[in-house]
Order: sequence, then structure tokens, then C-alpha cells
Amino acid sequence: MKFTARRLPIFALTLILLGTGAHAAEKAAATTLAASNPFAKASPLPYGAEPMNEIKDGDFKDAILVGIAQEDAEVAKIANSKDKPTFENTIAALDHTGALLGRANTLFQQLTQANTNDTLDKINEDVTPKLQAHQDSILLNAKLFKRVKAVYEARETSGLTDDQKFLTVGTYRRFVHSGAELPADKKKQLTKINEQIAKLANDYRTRLLGAAKEAAVLVEDKAQLDGLSEADVAAAATAAKKAGQEGKYLLVVRNTTQQPLLASLKNRDLRLKLMQASETRGEHGGKSDVRELITTLAQLRAQKAELMGFATFAAFTEAEQMAKTADAAKKLLLDLAPAAVKKAKQEAAEIQATIDEQKGGFKLTAADWNFYSEQVRKAKYSVDNNEVQQYFEINRVLQDGVFFAANKMYGLTFKERHDVPTYSPDMRVFEVFEESGKPLALFMFDPWQRPNKNGGAWCTFMNVPSGIDNRLPILVNTENFTKPEDGKPALISFDDVTTMFHEFGHALHGMFSVHYYGGENGFNVPTDVVEFPSQFNEHWALEPSVFANYAKHYQTGAAMPQELVDKIKKARTYGKGYATTEYVAAALLDLEWHSLTAKDAKVTDIDAFETAALKKDGVDLAEVPPRYRTPYFLHIWGNGYEANYYAYMWGEILDDDAYEWFTENGGMTRQNGQTFRDKMLGRTYTADPMDIYRGFRGRDPSAEAIKRERGLE
Repeated sequence: MKFTARRLPIFALTLILLGTGAHAAEKAAATTLAASNPFAKASPLPYGAEPMNEIKDGDFKDAILVGIAQEDAEVAKIANSKDKPTFENTIAALDHTGALLGRANTLFQQLTQANTNDTLDKINEDVTPKLQAHQDSILLNAKLFKRVKAVYEARETSGLTDDQKFLTVGTYRRFVHSGAELPADKKKQLTKINEQIAKLANDYRTRLLGAAKEAAVLVEDKAQLDGLSEADVAAAATAAKKAGQEGKYLLVVRNTTQQPLLASLKNRDLRLKLMQASETRGEHGGKSDVRELITTLAQLRAQKAELMGFATFAAFTEAEQMAKTADAAKKLLLDLAPAAVKKAKQEAAEIQATIDEQKGGFKLTAADWNFYSEQVRKAKYSVDNNEVQQYFEINRVLQDGVFFAANKMYGLTFKERHDVPTYSPDMRVFEVFEESGKPLALFMFDPWQRPNKNGGAWCTFMNVPSGIDNRLPILVNTENFTKPEDGKPALISFDDVTTMFHEFGHALHGMFSVHYYGGENGFNVPTDVVEFPSQFNEHWALEPSVFANYAKHYQTGAAMPQELVDKIKKARTYGKGYATTEYVAAALLDLEWHSLTAKDAKVTDIDAFETAALKKDGVDLAEVPPRYRTPYFLHIWGNGYEANYYAYMWGEILDDDAYEWFTENGGMTRQNGQTFRDKMLGRTYTADPMDIYRGFRGRDPSAEAIKRERGLE
């Protein structure tokens, strides 16, 4: 679960590098887009939503290339100006560049992640180097940086507002962190490294999608699927049919190590096969093997850090985060690891006892964990996930749960619209209104798994909102739930419910944080802060008044019996040993990869490196593999979380501590929601993030709340 912001102009990019390459050849590109291209004119649709029913795949490349050329001209005019540098003619002017590129690339990046095809993949391969080179041509422009620096140095004496100071400081820091102060020869080296990194990251994403498809397990005999629900069997049959294997069953691999089907699949041989397919994807040679890409990426990032004056890429990255240092980020994880591992071992012992009682005759493995863990959960708490799912119909969860909570907290209301085209028939569109009735945003929901969609769940802008242009935000939550057969109810697990609340927390942050300048929206926060609003919003999934409003039987509409509600709450911390350990292991693995120096970054065996790293950090439990193993760790090799995956745990410390403020101050009230919006969600980060949090909480965050929430005390 993550947030991604994909926007140009470059001064508001967050989390994701959009590409690199040889840009010089594009300098003479056309600066006018053909009138037949839908991006050539303003969208007539509500909120400026793009006319996706009119846009053809080939339209993107022309719009992106012309958009690059247009922004080149706009930036050159600013850099070559003879006027004295001011906020308006330099910082604000930069913020306003790249309108066409922002439009086209924002939608394009979402499509390549959520609804790609061979044509889009080829365009992505072509434009990725050009986009990165475009970024470098701006951020490494010496004349432009001289003007930016002049405004930055005069910011305290120029009568700037807080918003203007925020944009000035953010622009200056982005230039510096991108190498603007390097000498010319090192800028050239950096440009080349950036080009290579962006190309490899793009290749990695493409290969990993192929590796996931190859890892899917084909089953010929339906009897082997004993234990799966009718919906899961039907989904497997549909997946096989789409793969040209009609009459068979295809078990699609989700992007995490553990696979949801393992919790109910009775056939142990098939469980072992599915887990092996999951853990070894991307390591079988051929066009989908990612190992060489990973080792080269690690080397290049270490070289980039050295060039920028840092010992490691982790040190380079954390310097711009709330954690400030790689040691602080790692300490957070290592402090949690012993308690997590201890609890995981206790859980493993309980599971092994169940296996032994059933005379299983085998030692617990990761492939068995969820299957028997579910039995232990049932035995201890009498919670049956299949029974629980009957109360979580996805539309009711969305409207009577997620939207209902947003109404209670922030006074928001929602109206579904059917006049806004989308890129998939799976999607739904809602207009969001303030309590006063004033329009706030457009929200899109893309829930179902597709073969051409990346795994996981995320939130992103579908436009470039700003107050200066009166553009309200359009946001999309992208999920990967299993789509039911036609006529069947869309029932989801409580984990999926939590995911919906999580991603909508990102959407709320996006809705509330649009300010005057495009580059000052609240998503422009350190990566280890960006998960705070989303994880905070998860708490309302179990808030009694919210839960009672959406947790109703899909057939009868009856509320979930209180006895079952109590069981769910009691069972909430069960399995947290496993969940915390698998996360901490992955986050530490990320930091180990990015703590390599340029001298020692030549890793030849990624599996051996991973094994040694997990052992060194004390999280090498065979039964509890990392949430993401190195080969399919999309977050860090292709999605902008490199040296930053710890951010989820950092954000959870903040969100659990913030939630306790609510419990101490009357709970889920409209007044408390407004306070949280005003002091946290709607803020521009004009001050240090820790100072902003103190302004809300009245003190530094405490890790005691997360220990209680996870049952690790």
C-alpha cells in the first residue's frame, strides 16, 4: 500500500523518478501539438478530467515530447532573464511551467502502472530516458540555479509569505539534492548515472510484471483447489481462460511473498508450489530475470551517493527525510525486531503444535503458515474469515464505511458521477463536496486485479491541482482485489477493508493539501511522513459507529453480530509477530542494499547477500520470509521507496500516537477531525515535520502506542 505522485513540472515530483536519457536530440522538437491530439486543447470535462475515451495510446508520446520542448523553452526564458531574480519571476514562474507535460505524463504514468499494454510499454521505454534528461537539464542548469539560490538567500528579507517561503525552500533543496552545486564534470557523471538508473528501473518494472505472469501456477484438477471459496475458484478459472488455458485453473501471484490463497488451500503440495513460485519469481533466467538489473541498480545508486558526497545511498536519501540519518531509520527497525521475532516464534510454536496434533508429520514452513495460522485463530478466537467476509460487500464498505467515516470526521459528502470517462470499465467516479456544499475533488476507484496491472495498492493524482489555476484535485485509489464472477457478490477480507481505508487516507491528504502553488501541495513531504495520513485513516475501519454502518450481511443486510465483532477485535493482534517481522525484515533488507558503499556494492549473488543481511539483523526466520524478497521488491527497485521502505513503520508510530490523541480528546468527532485537518492533513510543510507534529500533539511522538496496537508490549 502506497502513495505515488506523478506530476510535472519537475518541481513538484514526489517519490517517483520518471526517467533519464539523452535529451540533446530533442532540443529542436516541435513545441506545438497537432490539433487532432486530445491534449492539444483544454478538457471540457468536469474538473478538467481527461477525455480517456478519446485519447489513443499513440497520443501520449507526441504530447510528452512536445510538452518537454515547451517546458524547455519556458525554463530557458527564466534562466536567461536579465531581470533581478525574484520569487515571482523565478520560483513561481518555475512552478507554473510544463502544463502540457504535466497533463499528459500524469495520466500516462498511471496507465503504465494500472492498465498497460505493449504499445504503452514501448512508449514508456522510449520516453523514460527523455524525461530524466529533461529533469536533469533543469535541475543541473547552472544559470537557473544561480537565480533560485539568489531568491532562497533573500527569502527572509523579501517579504515572502509562508507559502512562498515553503515553495522557495523546497525548490532550492530539490536543486541541491539533485546535484546543482556539483562542478561541471561531476554533473556530467551524475546525468549519465541518472540516465542508467531510470532506464534500469523502467526495465525492472516491465520484467517484474512478466515474472509475475510466469510465476502463476496452473492447476488442471479442480479437486486440488479444495478449501478455496467458490469466488476464488471462479477467479482462477477466469484467469486460466484469459491465459488460453480454458477448463483449467490459474493461481495468480500477488506482489507480496505470502499469497492470500495459502490461508485456505488444503493441498500442501500445491501450497509449497505456490509459495516457491512466489519466492523465486524473477530468478529463472530469460527475459523476465531481474537479478542483473538489481545488482547494477545497487552499484549505480552507491556511485551516485558518493558523487553527491555521501558514504551510502541510504545516507544520501535519509538526509532529506524526517529521520535525518540512515542510522536513525535503522535503529527504529532494530528496536522493534527483537519483540517482533519473539512474538513470531511464539506464534510459530502454536502453529507447530496444531500441525503435530493433526499428525501432520512435517515442520512448519512459510507455505503452511497462513493455512494453520487461520486454524489457530479460529481455535483461539472462533473467527472464520469466510464467515467474516459475508459482512464486507465492497460497495457497502466504500460508501457506508470509507465515505461515512470521512463525513463524520470532515463533513464530506459524495455523489457518484457517470459522465466522466475512465481507462477501465472496472472504475467508478465520485464527486466530493465540502460540508458547505462547495466542490472539493473528484475521486476515482479502481478496485479489481487485472493481468496488465501492477500488484499492490496505491493512490495518485490524475491531474496537477493548484489554487493559482483554480484546479481542484482528481485522485484515484488503485487496488488489486479479486473480481467476482458476474452475478456474484463482491465480498472482500477485513485486510482488504483496511486497505481501502488506507488508500483513501492518502486521497484525503491529497484533497485537503491543495494550495495556491502547485509545488506546495502537502504531498510534497518527506517519504517517511507520506504514509502517516493513510495509516492513520485505517483506525476508523474498526471505530464502532463506522463499523456498524458498513459491516452488514450482503444478503440480509443484518449487522454483524456483536459476538463476531468482539472476536475480530480480540483477534486483531493475533499474527502481529509474523506481520511485524516480515515487514521489519523487508525494511532492513532495503537499508542493507542501500548501505553499500561504492567500493563494496558489486554484489554478484543477490540471494546470498539477502541471507547474510537478514542474519546480521536478527530477522532470519525461515518460516517468516521478508514481505518482499529482493527480486520482487518493487517498492525499492522501481517505485521510489529506495532506502525508504522503513517509512511505513515510521508513519505508523506517528499515526498510532495521533490516534491516541483522539481517544484522549473525545474520539471521532467533527471538531477533532477539523483540528487534524487544519494542523496536519491540510498543512504545507513550511517547518520541520517534527515541529509540525508537535504543534498538533503537544509533544514528540511516542512508540508506546504502536507497541500496544501490535501487541508487542
